[in-house]
Amino acid sequence: MSFCTILLWSAAGCSKKGGVSSDDAGKMKVAFVYIGPVGDAGWTLSHDKGRKYMEEQLPYVKTSFVENIPETSDAERVITNLAIQGNSLIFTTSYGYMDATLNVAKKYPGITFMHCSGYKTADNVGTYFGRMYQARYLTGIVAGKMTKTNIIGYVAAHPIPEVVRGINAFAIGARKVNPRVKIKVVWTHTWYDPPTEREAASSLLDFKADVIAQHQDTYAPQQAAQEANVYGIGYNTDMSSFAPKAELTSAVWNWGPYYRKIAEEVHSGTWKSSNYWGSIKEGIVDLAPFGSMVPEAVKALARTERENLENGKYDVFDGPIKDNTGREHIKAGTKMTDDEMLKFDWFVEGVEGSVQTGMMILSPEAGLITLTR
Repeated sequence: MSFCTILLWSAAGCSKKGGVSSDDAGKMKVAFVYIGPVGDAGWTLSHDKGRKYMEEQLPYVKTSFVENIPETSDAERVITNLAIQGNSLIFTTSYGYMDATLNVAKKYPGITFMHCSGYKTADNVGTYFGRMYQARYLTGIVAGKMTKTNIIGYVAAHPIPEVVRGINAFAIGARKVNPRVKIKVVWTHTWYDPPTEREAASSLLDFKADVIAQHQDTYAPQQAAQEANVYGIGYNTDMSSFAPKAELTSAVWNWGPYYRKIAEEVHSGTWKSSNYWGSIKEGIVDLAPFGSMVPEAVKALARTERENLENGKYDVFDGPIKDNTGREHIKAGTKMTDDEMLKFDWFVEGVEGSVQTGMMILSPEAGLITLTR
């Protein structure tokens, strides 16, 4: 989608994807910037469901969105245009929009900006994300119980802390219930590229993987699993409609209640800048419904583990934790701090291979890649 298209929306004054009609006069305008298409069935769709939920719940809100915006200078132009259009609240939903969001926010101090997965804040800029690693851990438990070959394939986007953290949490869950499990990872260096991600899943099948997990915005790995008559674990949204014979469950986002909360705070004048990292207890991350092939005993185990996480009985990265070379990183009786989790650059026991050397682990001053999107 071009910037010119967005300008046309502004000039027209109304559109199914942007602007406000005369019937919406007086409503608080809220805009969203998406990195992918709303039809991706993954990351962007999860945010768009949250947008719709917020608008349905708050009659005084009118929302709009722009999709397929690259993490380049185009992002700053798009965000600026949304500010010019009179939006009171703007959500930018990918890590690469961080600096663009801050730059525009400086010029429009009366507008509230919320950036997903970043770490830089300002008086009128907050950040937000969820502890998806908790849901990943639960899906790992299900996968560990369902595998027969004890080889699980993982189609991964980029070797960055967010993705590495998810792989490790998944592996800890799988090996807690099945210590023989090995996790094989293939990096695609993509967020949304269905052909590449399908090919990556197929390559893991060659290693006898009988469960395919993923950190991708497309359902292609799940379809590859179904075509091979093996199981799958989806991500972002419930992907079972695309691979009903394969999908065991998915680790999913539930942005709606949080988006409603932020809009209410902005509307009432009570919003304050913060860095939010919500847990499974708060409902921002969750599991999709289990597939019919998942035994009741496995469902019950996953539910018990979830209750333990919600009640704070333990968390995923409580020690002892060793890396896949046998070196102990987290001692018994201790747990990883948030800062340590946000800098993950090593794999836990059971994950084959190593995190690529291109992974950036820098100081915050130099541009720490943390909650990355």
